[in-house]
Parts: sequence; C-alpha cells; structure tokens
Amino acid sequence: MTARQTVMLLVVVLLLLCLPDPLQSFQPLFTSDGSSSTHRQITQMAALRKTAEVCRDIAASEGRDFSLTIDDSLSADKVQRACSSTATSTSVLSTVMFQTSIATMYLSNAMVDVVFALSEDHHFDDEKFEGGRDVITAGVSAVKKSVKLENFVTGRWTLGRVCHTLQDFYSHSNWVELGNSVPYSVLIKPDQPVENLAGPNVSTCRNCTGDNCTDNILPDVLQQGLLTSGYFNVLSSAKPDGKCSHGGTFDQTSKWDPIGGINKDTVGSSHGSLHHKAADVAVNATMELLEDIRVAVGDKNFLRLMGLSQSPVLCFVIDTTGSMSVDIAEAKRVVSEIIDSKRGTEQEPSAYILVPFNDPGFGPLLVTTNADVFNNRISKLYASGGGDRPELCLSGLQLALTAAPSASDIFVFTDAPAKDAHLKSTIMALIESTKSVVTFMLTGVRASRRRRRSAQGVIPRAMSQSDAQLYRDLAQASGGQAIEVTKSNLFATTSVIENSSCSPGVTVFQVVKNPGTPDNFNFAVDDSLRNITIYITGGSSLTFNLTSSTGESQNSSQSSGPLASFTTAGNLRRLSINTNNQTGLWQISINSNNAYSVKVTGQSSVNIFYSLVEAHEGAHGDFSLKGGRPFSGGNASILVSVTGSDTINVTEVSLFDSSVPTEVKGSIQSVGSGNYLVTFSGVPAGDFVLILKGQDINSPSSSTSRTIQRQASTQIKTTSISVTTQVNNTNIEPGSIVSVPFTVATTTNGVVNDSATGTFTVQANNDRSYSSTSPSNVTIEAGSGGKANGTITLTVPASAASGTDVTLTIEAQNAAATDINYAVLRFSVTAKVTDVTRPVCQIVSKSANCSSSSSLCGSSQWEFIANFTDGINGTGIESITVRQGNGTLNTSTVAGAGGENITVVNYNASCCSPNVELTAVDGEGNVGTCVGQARESTTAAPVTTAAVNTTSTGVDTTSTGVDTTSTGVDTTSTGVDTTSTGVDTTSTGVDTTSTGVDTTSTGVDTTSTGGHALGISHFVWITAVVSVFWK
Repeated sequence: MTARQTVMLLVVVLLLLCLPDPLQSFQPLFTSDGSSSTHRQITQMAALRKTAEVCRDIAASEGRDFSLTIDDSLSADKVQRACSSTATSTSVLSTVMFQTSIATMYLSNAMVDVVFALSEDHHFDDEKFEGGRDVITAGVSAVKKSVKLENFVTGRWTLGRVCHTLQDFYSHSNWVELGNSVPYSVLIKPDQPVENLAGPNVSTCRNCTGDNCTDNILPDVLQQGLLTSGYFNVLSSAKPDGKCSHGGTFDQTSKWDPIGGINKDTVGSSHGSLHHKAADVAVNATMELLEDIRVAVGDKNFLRLMGLSQSPVLCFVIDTTGSMSVDIAEAKRVVSEIIDSKRGTEQEPSAYILVPFNDPGFGPLLVTTNADVFNNRISKLYASGGGDRPELCLSGLQLALTAAPSASDIFVFTDAPAKDAHLKSTIMALIESTKSVVTFMLTGVRASRRRRRSAQGVIPRAMSQSDAQLYRDLAQASGGQAIEVTKSNLFATTSVIENSSCSPGVTVFQVVKNPGTPDNFNFAVDDSLRNITIYITGGSSLTFNLTSSTGESQNSSQSSGPLASFTTAGNLRRLSINTNNQTGLWQISINSNNAYSVKVTGQSSVNIFYSLVEAHEGAHGDFSLKGGRPFSGGNASILVSVTGSDTINVTEVSLFDSSVPTEVKGSIQSVGSGNYLVTFSGVPAGDFVLILKGQDINSPSSSTSRTIQRQASTQIKTTSISVTTQVNNTNIEPGSIVSVPFTVATTTNGVVNDSATGTFTVQANNDRSYSSTSPSNVTIEAGSGGKANGTITLTVPASAASGTDVTLTIEAQNAAATDINYAVLRFSVTAKVTDVTRPVCQIVSKSANCSSSSSLCGSSQWEFIANFTDGINGTGIESITVRQGNGTLNTSTVAGAGGENITVVNYNASCCSPNVELTAVDGEGNVGTCVGQARESTTAAPVTTAAVNTTSTGVDTTSTGVDTTSTGVDTTSTGVDTTSTGVDTTSTGVDTTSTGVDTTSTGVDTTSTGGHALGISHFVWITAVVSVFWK
C-alpha cells in the first residue's frame, strides 16, 4: 500500500466514523427500528435450524424420537435439549459453549463491516459478483480445512465472515426483485458459472420518484432476469451510466442519475418493503452453506463446529522438567479418571488440549476430540532436564489460550518461575480477549522470600514469592486461582480440575483482596443452583465464618458442620455445601490481613457471558466487537447474554472493583433472545468484574429465592491508551508477508487527546513463532493530532498448513510502565483454492434379488457399484461415506486410463433399505454425490466389460435434497419418471453429460472409465440417478 493510499484509507475511515446513522448492509448486531432483521439474527437462526436438522437426522438413524419443531421460534436451549439423548425439561443443562460458539460467528460476521468496510467484493456492491463468490469460495474452503484439523475456533471465526458476504448478496442485489424466493446456489458452487449478469454497458435503473424507489429497476432488467447490484461510494458520486446505486444518506452515487437505491438492509431502506423477504432468503442461503460444510466434514464434526456440547474442553499446560515427576503423575491420574468416568456420556470433554513446556522448548500443541489420543500423549510425558530454574511457562500458556474455545478452563502445572515473564502482558491480553480461566497448580513456592542454599551451596529449584506473584496476577485477571501446595499434597487439590469438568459450572461470586483485610461478602443462592462449592485461598492464619440464608452458621474450626464439609491442602480450602434447598442471601466472613481470594461456584443451567462492543457510525454503522480495553473515564458498551432460561428478568448489571471499592451500574436494553446491551457511563480507572442480578419470574418460591446472581470470571481493566489496527484482509496465504499498520494514541475521558505527546513501548508477539518485525517504540510528536503510527510485518512460512491460524498480539505501554493496552488479531492461513471441481460419480453396475413383498425384504440383498474420480488435476478423493442407507460400504483404488485415480465403491444392503446416497469429498472439500434406489422390475439387464449397457422400464429420480439442475439430461422419453421432491430443476448451467447418463430412451447407458463390470440377471432391477453437485 502506497503512502497516498494509506492516507486516503485513513481519510475514508475517519469519514465513515463521523457519519451519524449509517446503513450499508443488514445491520450487524442490533436494529433501531425494532422490526428489521440483523446479521446476528440471520446467522443465529440459520445455525440453530441447521443444528436441529442434523440432530434430527442423527436421532432418526439411531431410532430415537426427535420432537422439536424446527421453525423460527428456536432457541439455543430448545435445540440443545432436543439434541441431548438424555436431557429432560428439568435437567441441568449448559448451553454456554453452544451460545458462545454462535456468538463468535455473529461477532465475526459483524466485524466484516469494520475490517472490510471499503471492499466491494465482501458486500457484493458495484456488481462484483465474481469477486464476492471468490470470497465465499476461499472462506468455505478454509472452514473445511480448519475443521479437518479440529481447529474449530478458527473455523467459527472464518465462517462468520463468509456468512456476512453471502447474506449481503440478498440485500444488495436484485435477486429478490427478480421474483426469487430460494437461494442462489451458484454462490457456493464455484464450478458453476455466475450467469445472466447485467453487462457493464447495460443500464439497470431509472430515477426514483421522490423517496419512492419501489419501481426504479428498469422493466427490461426484470423481464430478462438480469442480475445487478447497487454501486456505493462515500466520497465520489461517479458510477457507470444508468447503473443502480446502493442508496442511503451516505451513498454519494445515489445522488447522481439514476437517483436512489435498491438496498434492502432495513425496512426503511430504498427497497425496504422487500427487507423481510431478503432476510428470509438469506437465512435459507446460510443454511444451504452450512449444509455444504456439514456434508464435507460429517455430522459429528459439524456439531463440534457449532459448539454443541454440554462439557468444556480439558486443557493442561504441563512443565516437563526433571523435578516434575510427581506433578506429571498426578496429571495423568486425573486425566485417566475423567476419561474413564465420562467416556461415552454427554459429560465427556468436548475436546482435549495439551501443551508441554520446559527450557529451551515448548509444545507441540495437541488439540483432539479423541480421548485415547490425548491419554496416550499425556502418558508419554516424563520429567527430564531443566538445569536452570526458570521455564517457558507463558509460551506454553499462550498456545493453549489461542487454541482453546472462549471461556475455557486451563490448568497449568509447574514448580518453576517463568523464564518468559516478558510475555505477561501478552497473556493478559489473550485472557481478556478469550475470557478463559487459568488456574495454576504451583508446587514449588517458598514460604519466605529468602533463598536458602543446600549443604552443597546449590539453590534448590523453587519459586520465590515474587516469582509466584506473576502467576497469582494472571490467575486473578482470568478468574482462576493460584493453588500453592506441596508435591505430596497435590492430589488433594486436583478436585478443582474434576469439578470444572462437571458441566454446567457457573460462578456466583468471586473476590480477591490484596492486601488482605477482614471483610464480609454476600452472595445469592437461587433455585437452579446445585453442588455449590466455595474455594478460599490464603495463608494458614486465615479464618472464616459461613452463614446461610436461614441464619445458621459454621466456622473454620468445624471441618464438617451443619452447612458444609471442607478440606485444606496448601493454601486452598474447599467447602462443599451440604444442602441444595437453602435459597436466599448467604454470607461468608473472612478474617485475614494477608492476601486471599474467595470463589463461590455451582452447577446451573443459568449462566452469563459477555463481549465488549463499540458503536461505529458511518457507512457500516451499529455495533461491533471491541478490541482491547475500555477507556478510563469514558463510556463502555457490553453485550451480555443470559443462557439456560427465558424467564430471567435482568434487573441489574454492574462493574465492581473490590480494591477501592467502586461500583458502576449500567443502563440495560434488551435486544432479544436473552441478550442485553448494557451501557456504562464514565467508567473510572480500575480493575472491574461484571456482576449480573435478576429475578426468575417463574420461580414458585419466595422473592428472595428468585434472585439470580452471576459473576463473569474475567477482569475488565480500563486504560488511557488507544491501540487500533488497519487490516484489509484476515486470510493470509502460506509464504506471504503480512503488513499490519497500527496507531497508538492517548485518551482523556474516553476521547483521543489530540494535543498529547509521549513515547510508548511496543511489543508484538504471535503464538506460532512466525518471523516478524516491529518497532520497539513509537512517539507521539507535537502537532501529530495526538497519534503515532507504526507497522508490524508477519512472515507466514510456506509450509504453513491451510486451515491453521496465527494470533498476533500488539501491545503499547506508556513510558512510566503504569498503563498498557493491546490489539489482538486472528489470521486464518488459507492457501489459494485451485480445485473447485466436485468429484464425479459413474455407475458401474447394480444388482438385486429383492422380493416385491415388503414383508420378505429382510431375506434379500442388493448391490450398488460405482466409480468416483477427482480428475488428474484434482486434489484427490479423501473420503467416501454413506449419507443415506443402512448397508456395508467397501472401497478400493485403481488407475484410470488417463492416469487419474479411481475409487471403486461397492455398497451392499438389505432390500429393506432400498435407497443409498453416497458422498465423496476431495482434498479441497468439494463434494460429489451418487444416489441409487431399488425399484421393482421384470426386465433383466445385459452387461458388457467395456461399458455397462442396461435397459430399464423407467428411471426413478425421486429424491430429497438432490440437485439435478441442468444436467444436460434429455428426459423427453415417456418411459422416464422425473417425479421429484425438493429437487431444483432450474437451469444453472451445470453440464454433467460426462457421467454418461442418457435418458432419451427407456435405457440407461452408464459407460464406465474404470472399475469392475458384473453380469448378473435380476428379478428386481436397481435404478439410479447420478447427481454430482455441491451440497
């Protein structure tokens, strides 16, 4: 990017941010009119409906009932309960992972309007149909490759961006005006041409009549079915003669003939009367895209991509140096116990993550959904080396934070200081952006600050209090704990890990006091809470007193009392509450002058999660995900979601800093589906936690027991430093060099101080150890408008696998080292897509000996043989699965006449299962399909070895969900039955005549380029329809 281009980009971005009420796509997250659909709602509804469909199909295949009605009334709770094989209407069920996964997708979706605000391709503006389709193709390929690598977190971020572009097509083009009510499937089928486009010299619009633009598209365009979209520019009114504009106050092209626009972004847009129709088609198009991904990755991996799991991941970061043998053995024991007790249940961890570290290395990172793979890997860990004390603990933790889903529990085992303590601010940034909870199991902390030598004069391997403080700070920031214990007592503390793996865990209350002072803390126990546990860390002199809502008490001298039983190990006291029915307000009193922490947890379906968001004005207005920390003295906006109940009336959301103490209450606005936009005014400097209180309006108990209290784990820290980045692409190719311009500024009361000066230390780190360059500092000069600019480069290795990702963290710290802020960027590694052709299927032979009587079907078998090939230049067929049917599948590979590999498929099934649908997926994720169906006939089929020539009394193309669009098949013969259910037979320019299917007569010619031919006489004859398509 040249200097002039950079200046122009900044000018345009500033202009976008200064405009008062922008509209340039479906609104990203919220709508001001209360009736328009947003990208958030479209994405969420499509994800819920498609997830429900997959669960329905799985239930049918397993012979289970599935009673959920799949419509627009779906919620995450309804879908998760229906998908659970054991859940009842009263089961304690966690939907946090499911909802945070969907939130990741719609927040990523919303970011397209910020990161790609000026890209016509990402919004299908300016008739950029090929460019928009390329964005979708590259994105879908990246999602499939991420899922293949079990990198579901990256897959969700990429999927959200792809959905935005796809959805914008229906708002920005005239697809709906052309009378279409179904998706334009060509957009997710790159081997099919985008046809019937209005040419560059074809006029498409005329002036609107005043504010009425309902008929501004030229009649000829509509009659000929020409596809067009609106032109958009915030700076210039120039556009090709006669072309439609996007429309809206900020679109300068809409002020030039032809005046007006055609967008359907909201009900108040130029073509707002078609907004809801466009939104409905966008939902169906998103579902179609999700179906394509589902077929490519399989049902189980698709549900993992959607985050449909009741259980969190199990994530360990383990020091493997010589003194850690006891710790490693205990980690192995805990893992084995969790796996053995939860395997095959819905409480089994959704994934397993392991990062070993020592010095001089860390990793490799293991992420798997296979318990045996994880158990095998951790069983091979052993303690060795570690001559000097410090180890690369934070480097290992960095890998875990970027690999784990949001809000994961991560457990770190070590007995040594961090050699890479310079990464502390990076870890803080990742904790705050991922909301993950980090708990440290520390077995080497000295009680005093003095370092004693052994008789031989050697300093033993142990952590000083200052060394341990780094871990305590990180634990406090994340809402975790720093558990300090001897190696011999470590086993008594690992119940924390087992408890965290028991879903659904919630935090009711948490506080850290440093320095410690005696204090009383109240917390509310509601009807939904079960298995309440209180964790207290602190010195040996700490005492406590617990009082229930009924006034009953128990103190720390009673290890087993009327309210709880508790154990002590190291600095940890664990209290297990005996009763589940004492609802209301409880109190715990702590008496200690040393640092301590209190954490109250339980199991409940009702939980919360949040995201910092910020308002954007200009051409892509609304809210989007905020990077970095909120500004001291300024306003802050937080999107808070309540899961597990639709009967919670949220009455209070506050930010609380216990060190002062300070409380800031927010203004609450419900935005539907259990989501609330909470605005805080004038947030002071401090370290806050978010606390939500509400009432369960359906609770039959007293008003005090209906009170719901939940606390978010991660601290929210404020800052007076602004760090912003200017990135024009989040997909990066292997072997490329990425430039990331960034800007640092000082803020006063939440606003950039344009007269400020100063120097800031800059640090940039990435979790893949990719080579990078960065300035060590930047300086805000006088007269610079209060801003300093810099550029970071990141070199992607040519060997980087497509589907992986890299997280770049940029930090800026003031000269006094008293304030810091950051920007976290996640890039998806995406190789250029070269294979867009779907695998081709060719029928070789089919045979059956089925009775016409359904009662006798179990005694007969039928066979189906076909060839799949991906061509000479394809990426090769990687998998073939039975999508429909209950038979046995066998495959083998042979070489074709042209040198291509041919996969020979042999399918055998009972005549009671007369249908089969086979799907083949190539290395790029393209999907080809073969469909076969048994049908009664009295005609035998002669077969030759060079080609299979068969004669049938009819061809049955009855199918569900099979796309037979314009296959080049002539069905003029009266002997052909083309009855179809759910089959789109509109012309999309797909030519599959190479499959050799000729239905111009009563016979079927299935000439084969390879495979095995069989000569079999039959009583019942198999008829098959070959349908090669993108799902």
